[in-house]
Amino acid sequence: MVGWIGLIATSCISDAVSTSPTDILTFSRDTVNFDTVFTDLGTPTARLVVANRAKKGIVISSIRLKNPDSNFQINVDGVSGKTFHDVEIWKEDSIFMFIECFIPETAGNEPYLVEDEIEFVTNGVTQTVLLEAYGQNVTRLKAKRITEDTRLTAERPYIVFDSLVVDKNATLRIDPDVRMLFHDGASLIVHGRIEATGEPGKLIQMRGDRLDNVLPNVGYDILAGQWEGIRISRESFNNRLEYVDMRSTTDGLRIDSCGDTSTLKLFLRNSWLHNSQGHVLESKYSAVKAYGVCFSEAADAVVSLHGGVNDFIQCTIANNYLFSAISEPLLCLYHCLPKHLEDNKGNPNPLMAAKFENSIIYGLSKDINEGDLKDSNVFFRNASFKSTGNDDDNFIECLWDCDPLFLTDRPRYYFNYHVQPDSPVIGKGNPSLDPTDVSTDMDGDNRFEGQPDGAPILGAYAKPGIIEKGEK
Repeated sequence: MVGWIGLIATSCISDAVSTSPTDILTFSRDTVNFDTVFTDLGTPTARLVVANRAKKGIVISSIRLKNPDSNFQINVDGVSGKTFHDVEIWKEDSIFMFIECFIPETAGNEPYLVEDEIEFVTNGVTQTVLLEAYGQNVTRLKAKRITEDTRLTAERPYIVFDSLVVDKNATLRIDPDVRMLFHDGASLIVHGRIEATGEPGKLIQMRGDRLDNVLPNVGYDILAGQWEGIRISRESFNNRLEYVDMRSTTDGLRIDSCGDTSTLKLFLRNSWLHNSQGHVLESKYSAVKAYGVCFSEAADAVVSLHGGVNDFIQCTIANNYLFSAISEPLLCLYHCLPKHLEDNKGNPNPLMAAKFENSIIYGLSKDINEGDLKDSNVFFRNASFKSTGNDDDNFIECLWDCDPLFLTDRPRYYFNYHVQPDSPVIGKGNPSLDPTDVSTDMDGDNRFEGQPDGAPILGAYAKPGIIEKGEK
């Protein structure tokens, strides 16, 4: 009796497993691509789904990496290794494989391709999934202090861990096309000076160090909070950021109060500062110039200014933040009205002096926290607003209830603050308001060429944009 029971059980198992060469595997993708992998740093984990679409179970007789010295590691259904045997998948079921890549440092500067294949043998049939990554050597800056004048060049990307601190009396110069990638929680703190001067087509990148996708075809850098941001301390003056793309921060660019507006604190030109869990730019009682700058995406005010002397010309201030409700207007101005002197008794700083010219203010939240700027030294000239309103002594030749028609498409995670060719802000700028420093934009385009009467487009960009096929 016992023998018969064993035979029946064995027969049932045999019938439940296919040995047909037509019953093979289906994969969620035929190539696992890690894009850029920093040497000596592991990658995020990629997932591969291995499915059995057959009406019976199948047994994968072999799973292996073809290169025994592979830079890749695999995990099959929770077990790590490089070779696996007799892996069963039930009928119409699947298993998960997880792949990582680790590439040792080499002497080169350019990215280089690393490849391997995962080989599967099922019912005598061999199938493969390609693995590929581009190894990139990097320069690591961990808890680094800049104690003397230092230049960062573009040969290799820099990864900042913990903090990069520029000491008093030292200057950090950053060349065009430099990529500065900040690890989780890292920050750049300036007590001395920073001169980050890119060029059109060679913007300086300041972003988090995650280069993978958070969604298919959507880069991880749409997520704010990947690194702390930049803080310019109270003793630091004459800083310059030109042609800089700074994004995905917790606190954005913060300028500490110095109470001294006789010396320029920061000159910002032809740059894009975007995607912050707090403010993109916060300045307190300092002298700031921003020419041709796009500020966008923040959970709080995109730009928050407390007193000081502030010149914003040909700027775009916009907000399409994704990850929480937006708590403040796009532009917040504090200590700019006589009543603020009463509200801030004991504050010795003078009231704000500010001008916003040839600029766009438009986004998901209210435009400005102060609706009436009478008796202030704050002026908006040739600026466009989402809100309705009327010109007065502080709002001069402005466009009200005006949609600038950005190319941005928030539901598709596409953020582009060039305006469309039929935008109402085209030709609405006053050319007499633009200094020489803003005659070209961050794309290198001239603001006045080809414009009626030389009147520029409002905002950071000199020309309308066109969405290329497949750009979204």
